[in-house]
Formats: sequence, structure tokens, C-alpha cells
Amino acid sequence: MKRVLILGCTGSIGTSTADIIRRCGDKFTVCGLQAHSNAAAAEQLSKEFGCDYTICGGSDRKQLSDFIDRTAPDIVVNGIAGSAGLIPSVITLEKGIDLALANKETIVMAGPMIKKIAAANGCALLPVDSEHSAVFNLTERIGKRNISKIIITASGGPFRNYSAQQLETVTLEQALRHPTWKMGKKITVDSASLANKGLEVIEAAYLFDMKAEDIEVTVHPQSLVHSLVVTNDGMLYAQISDPDMRHPIFSALTWPENCASPLEPFSLFDRELTFQRPRTDVFPMLGYAFDCVRNGGCYPAAFNAANEVAVDAFINGRISFTGIFRTVCSVLQEDWSKECDSLESVFEQDSRARRLAERLI
Repeated sequence: MKRVLILGCTGSIGTSTADIIRRCGDKFTVCGLQAHSNAAAAEQLSKEFGCDYTICGGSDRKQLSDFIDRTAPDIVVNGIAGSAGLIPSVITLEKGIDLALANKETIVMAGPMIKKIAAANGCALLPVDSEHSAVFNLTERIGKRNISKIIITASGGPFRNYSAQQLETVTLEQALRHPTWKMGKKITVDSASLANKGLEVIEAAYLFDMKAEDIEVTVHPQSLVHSLVVTNDGMLYAQISDPDMRHPIFSALTWPENCASPLEPFSLFDRELTFQRPRTDVFPMLGYAFDCVRNGGCYPAAFNAANEVAVDAFINGRISFTGIFRTVCSVLQEDWSKECDSLESVFEQDSRARRLAERLI
């Protein structure tokens, strides 16, 4: 039976993980729970699962390290939102513990470093984003050497068919009406701007050692195909499932086995699959992300930091929706070519990008 530590236990990833464990009590047990601020919900989960170790609120590196030692997990699910998820990922991997990673900022900010830490400590880095989980599983089955291209799908968000002029006046309420996924505010706004898909492009480049030209994005409103790969012979292979984060979470928790799932199996009947090219002229955040992959250095970290500041400003009514685009674009005009080869340098460049973005706002 695998011991599972859930970081961000009251968020969408955390609650989905809890539901999988609830359905698979013979396979998993909750050994620890961490929540950002919702102490009541964390306590409720703790009682339900008979978990002796629960922490709520911010924790410094030593406290978190001690907490992981006490819980002794076989796998850690990192569902913490934003850049705050980076340090927990590092601590987990440094201890040689498998990491089910839903925190894309970990890879965007420090992808090469994270992969080195995982390799040095002999532990698995298992992506939980539905798109990267799909690529991971397709790669496991087909073989990395046989894959020439990755195609990541995007729902297009609530503004998929809006013009650039229409985007100038959209509201926060409109941006939070995602058509297929139920998520937190920040990631929902990112999905509306396609910044989330940009972060996933950067993440895919690092996770799967792909160049920018080997990654494509296609808008797929139904969110049934989560990613595709193109093999050397030009054939296309897709991973298809209902838009439910419990699928990639279950896949990560059961890896390297392929177990019978407690979730409803997918049926193709009465389904429609459509695909279209993303409009990067209207949604420039996706184009900025591809540029960050090409430029390397700390450009991805700067993209992430500037976007976090700008999205927070939009949520709090300080800038317009398209002000997010302008803020990130301006920050990326600076030189971010320095290699982020240590956590100190990552956070130094992260702070620099945040200061620039705040000044611009």
C-alpha cells in the first residue's frame, strides 16, 4: 500500500487526489496533509483518513523537510499553486521520494535543475497536468526515440472566439467561467489568456527534452484529447479521456503499473472532436512562451513571475485583462539570458521580474 502525502490538500488537485484514495483504499493511504489556509477543510480530511500529520499555512524549508520525514511518504502529490510549489518539489526529490507534480511552476522556473535532482536521487518525476501526463504515458509506451513532435491541446478558454477588441473589456467574472475545467482563480485566468498553455509549452520542453519547433498547440474545445505525439513515420497517437483531473492523478499514483481505474471508462459514442489553430495574434501569451523556450536562460522564470503579478493585479481590479499581456511583454524586453543554475539565482531573477512587473502596473 502506497503512503501518499498531499501538498495543497484543499485545492482542486488535493481534493481530486483525496477522492482517488477514497475509492482505492486497498492501494493507498494518506500519511500527511498540507493546506495553505483552509484549516477546517484540512482538518476534515485528516479525520476522514485517520491522518496524524497535518500542517496549515506557510512553512519554512526546515519545517517542511521535517514534516516530510515524519510522514515517510512513498509518493508526494504537489498540488500547491504558483511559485510557492518549487521548494516543496526540491525537498521531495532531494529525499529520493517520487513526486506527482501538478505544480507546473516547478518545471518552468527550474526545469533542468529539477530533472538533475530527480536523476541524482533515483526518484520518479511524474507529471499530473493532464497534457503532460498524456505525453508521459504515450512516451512510456511508444519510446522517446520514436517521437518527433508533441502536440498539446488547449480548450481555448471562455474567450476562444473573441476578437482583440472584445478582450479589452472582459471582466474577471467572465474570465472565471471556464467551459470545461473547474479550477482556482489564478489558473482559470491563465487558461482564459492562454498563459497556462504557454507555461505548459515551457514545461513540456523541459520535461521531454523538446525544442520549441518540436512542440505544437491545437485548440480543442471539448478537452477530451489531452495531448498527442507524432512518431518518426508521421503517425499520430493521442491520449483521450473525460476532462477529469482524477485520471492523471490515478495514473501518477499507480505508476509504473497500469491498474484498473475506479473511474468511468471513456466512450467515443455521441462525442465530437474538433481542432483549430491558436490565434497567437489575439492571445500573445502563447507566443511569448515559445520565445522563452527558444531564448532559454531565465526567460521562462521571468515569464512565470511577471504573469503571476499581472494576474493578481487583474483579479484585484488594478489592470485590465489585456494589461496582463502588456505587462508580461514589457518584462520580457529585459535581458534574462543568465542561466538559473541554483535556487538562489532562480529566486533572484524571479524577484527581479516581479519588481519590474509591479512597477509597470
